[in-house]
Amino acid sequence: MLAGAGSGKTRVLTARIAHLIRDRGLAPQRIFAVTFTNKAAGEMRARVAALLGADPRGLWIGTFHALAARLLRREAAHLGFGSNFTIYDADDSESFIRRLLDQRGLSPKANPPRAVHALISAAKNRMIAPEEFAVTADGPLVRAAAEVYAALGPALKQANAMDFDDLLLHPLQLFREHPDRLSYWQHRFEHVLVDEFQDTNSAQYRLVKLLAAPHGNLCVVGDDDQAIYGWRGADVRHMLAFQQDFPGTTLIKLEQNYRSTQVILDAANGVIAGNVQRLGKTLFTAKQGGETVTLLTAADERDEAEWLAAELVRRAAETDVPHEGMAILYRTNAQSRALEETFRRRGIPYRLVGAVSFYERREVKDLLAYLRLVANPADDEAFLRVVNVPRRGIGEASLAQLIRTAAQWGKPLLAVVATAERVPDLRPNVRQAFAGVARLVEEVRARFGEADPATVLEAVIDVVGYEQYLAEEGAEGIERLDNVRELVAGAAEWAEEAATDGDEAGEDGALKDSLTVGGEGGTTLLQRYLTQVALVTPADDRGSGAANGVTLMTVHMAKGLEWPVVALAGLEDGLFPLGRASGEPGGLEEERRLCYVGLTRAREKLYLSWARTRYRNGRFELAEPSRFLEAVPATVVEERTTTPRWDRAAAFAQRAARARRVPLEPEEPAWAVEAVSQDAPRYVAGERVRHRKFGSGVVRAVSGSGRSLKVTVAFDDQEIGTKQLLVAYAGLERDWESA
Repeated sequence: MLAGAGSGKTRVLTARIAHLIRDRGLAPQRIFAVTFTNKAAGEMRARVAALLGADPRGLWIGTFHALAARLLRREAAHLGFGSNFTIYDADDSESFIRRLLDQRGLSPKANPPRAVHALISAAKNRMIAPEEFAVTADGPLVRAAAEVYAALGPALKQANAMDFDDLLLHPLQLFREHPDRLSYWQHRFEHVLVDEFQDTNSAQYRLVKLLAAPHGNLCVVGDDDQAIYGWRGADVRHMLAFQQDFPGTTLIKLEQNYRSTQVILDAANGVIAGNVQRLGKTLFTAKQGGETVTLLTAADERDEAEWLAAELVRRAAETDVPHEGMAILYRTNAQSRALEETFRRRGIPYRLVGAVSFYERREVKDLLAYLRLVANPADDEAFLRVVNVPRRGIGEASLAQLIRTAAQWGKPLLAVVATAERVPDLRPNVRQAFAGVARLVEEVRARFGEADPATVLEAVIDVVGYEQYLAEEGAEGIERLDNVRELVAGAAEWAEEAATDGDEAGEDGALKDSLTVGGEGGTTLLQRYLTQVALVTPADDRGSGAANGVTLMTVHMAKGLEWPVVALAGLEDGLFPLGRASGEPGGLEEERRLCYVGLTRAREKLYLSWARTRYRNGRFELAEPSRFLEAVPATVVEERTTTPRWDRAAAFAQRAARARRVPLEPEEPAWAVEAVSQDAPRYVAGERVRHRKFGSGVVRAVSGSGRSLKVTVAFDDQEIGTKQLLVAYAGLERDWESA
């Protein structure tokens, strides 16, 4: 199903699942349904339940990572893991890689763990094995990554841990090495359904093809025009080649949009038509007409932010759309700065999405690390996080000695500290501290290891004295205590819902698995909870927090969301599309798809804006309007400007001529004319000037000439300070009153 933006694709998928269960008599546990966020999975399950009038007990619905983890909990022994394996998030993986670098005498400073992790992750997403990666490794950083990659698998297995990428690769390894287990799961799932199919990577597509191979009951829903995750391994070619991979495929196009006005769709259709690698569709809606698209030309990013802020305040006052119904989207996180400053100064409520996730907060990660140790005593990263929380007087040298000993003995750190008296070169107080950690974890594990996660959390908080530890930090610690209580409440709520999931608890009826809770390889509630928490993504967290103002977020984060009023800011060549995109295969097409995603978030009103100058890379840079703006039909656009007239048609003609290397006509557009008359602005150091926003100041230095003429101005307002401005765009005036 080729489903355009706002065409109701999720509704179609849930209706199909309900039809299979209600009308075709298919048992829910025979269905394997994949979404791309945990939040979407929960919403889809709720929709299916509403359609059926009952909860679809046993239905496998979730993200690729969540469903793969669920499968691996049952099959872990076949791969040499315990079913209580830990799932490492990005921070855990980077910390783990840092230790592997240290062990090999590779400098983490010269080989940043984050960069090494990114290289290894990219290789895993493309299903490149360590041996193959090593053969093509070129350059010091890549060679270091290859050395770490070779050691990573065995090291993770010793820690009974998997990283995010392993969750996708290990099922493929299982099916390759154990054909009987592949056969079991192929027959277990009679129907495979995938949402957001355009975002699948190679490993995910391989998994889908394997599961659906015997019966061919595969239904995928997606939009090739919204494939925007190529940078993290997604490959839109899977969607473009689907009909060749599965002969006899039925293609259904969903082109009616139920979200936006026709004016907004005309703008989006015009932009995306520039892509060549697409299956092709044209969105339409019954909501004909609508407000025109406003295109703003601003002087700089502050000017852009001021205009957008004032306009959104005006709309909130004059229409029935509150601030919560508005969003400003941008290409890069750095663009939020000017917007935030303006919104704070004007007292406009806003919500910045992309800040620290709940599960990334220090106190939450501390307590979850304790839970991970209770569930998996081999989890060294969890041990290293909590060994000094609260402070136990254990120094870096003592920890280094412990790590060396554990490596020599081939044992997890927690197992080594349980016999801390045998570890050489440790002071008596450090031995006692280490042994105390082992006793603490063992006590909780023995008494509460089979309990629900909220009970285990409460036990850890009590035994560790964590509330007292936070209270000693003062006001900030008290705020963190609220998050601790929220964590416990959330764990209790999760346990109540988990108790109704019959399949995971082994209540499949005729399909009851041999590996269930309480049996060999079974999973406890605590292990299941830790799996769920580990798989929370930024996309799941983006809707959290107080929704009491204008939303500010990147276009990537906005995928799947919508607002009545949307502004797409920073539409300049080099920023959107990014400058490097044109040099990457398919890069410009992905940038155009990203722009399309941004445009189709708007329901009623769309603003597009660009600035003639922007402070980037540590300096002011001249900008040109994004090439994507040229594709927006002129008939749906109204132009606004905060600067002297911009001739849209002439500007695009000028750029096209440059691209063809054709000499320009003598007359340039008004905004590009370089002043050469006797009235051209001339400035000298020491004279006073006035800026429309920054107020009065003194010129300290002058450089350049013509359109590149710059002045350095020390403004009277100390909060603004000294700024370097391009005279052609700064709008400076002589400050005669203060002269």
